[in-house]
Amino acid sequence: MNLDTPHLDIPFYQPAGDEVAVFEHAWKNRLPLLIKGPTGCGKTRFVAHMAARLGLPLFTVACHDDLTAADLVGRHLIGDGETVWCDGPLTRAVREGGICYLDEVVEARKDTTVVLHPLADDRRILPIDRTGELIAAPPTFMLIVSYNPGYQNLLKGMKPSTRQRFVSLRFDFPSREREEAILIGESACDVDLARRLVSIAQALRTLKDQDLEEAASTRLLVYAALLIRDGMDPVTACRAAIVESLTDDPEVAEALMEVVSATFGR
Repeated sequence: MNLDTPHLDIPFYQPAGDEVAVFEHAWKNRLPLLIKGPTGCGKTRFVAHMAARLGLPLFTVACHDDLTAADLVGRHLIGDGETVWCDGPLTRAVREGGICYLDEVVEARKDTTVVLHPLADDRRILPIDRTGELIAAPPTFMLIVSYNPGYQNLLKGMKPSTRQRFVSLRFDFPSREREEAILIGESACDVDLARRLVSIAQALRTLKDQDLEEAASTRLLVYAALLIRDGMDPVTACRAAIVESLTDDPEVAEALMEVVSATFGR
């Protein structure tokens, strides 16, 4: 398998450091991976990019408060007068030797970690109590979890006993040059627009933890770039794609719009 050969089906990703090498070595050595970083900094895109590079099926689960172990492993369903077993995404990934990616894993209910532990250590097995199966993960299977450390608290944190089962990567917002390259690669916008949008993001990120709960993500910049490239007025596009996604407070929104207007000379 030549991982350096570009392919049109591989999602665009602009590396920040050695995260691609860390991922490849973790996969080759059958090690689970934990990715931590703020919302919209590229965690999910990175996983999709690497799954495509490796030619592996990807099963992504957006974790939430009501997610249970049964949602991951599977359950019996009634259909056509009979009860049948239906694999969940984690079980499918193990059976098919793919990647199971649990996004924002700390949002899931605590019973999910009981299921993950046997897969995240040297056993690499998935016990399915309801069917009596004990599935051994094939060499190509990989377990990946992610979370945003900024949302962690005493009730929603990853236990050290779980965290220490993973190889870990820390993501953050890109440098100015890298973020500009990402915008150009994702939206095909011109260099000048990429620079203006990145300038807006960097100005708004200084307000994090003061007036904003979340910083302006690279994802939102891509949305704005796509709208502008499609002919929308830049200030209107930035309000819709960036400002209104960051705050519900009208006064805060107007303060953010002043940064946008100044950037586009309004």
